[in-house]
Amino acid sequence: QGRKVFKDVCPMAAATIKATIEQSGLAVGDVQRFWLHQANANMNELILKLVVGKDADLERAPIILDEFANTSSAGVIIAMHRTGEQVNNGEYAVISSFGAGYSVGSIVVQKHIA
Repeated sequence: QGRKVFKDVCPMAAATIKATIEQSGLAVGDVQRFWLHQANANMNELILKLVVGKDADLERAPIILDEFANTSSAGVIIAMHRTGEQVNNGEYAVISSFGAGYSVGSIVVQKHIA
């Protein structure tokens, strides 16, 4: 039921990400990077647009599917590893993964360079 899951999970993930950002005392505009679960590029694009707005810069949510395909829950960490240098000291990012049973988890991280 891929289409149903897509329609259900995208708004759920976006709402979770927004709530996580707000609970951190930040605004969506304070977040420079969104490292999202790497199951479907269209899903990630829609989630980013639901969080940031329809004019969202898609580079804020890097995709590694073209290189690694669907690596399950590891994809979000691979995306972070591959693009972490693009986040500057003190900037914020969101790590978010979603999957089986319509589960969604998100966390806000801030880069610190010693």
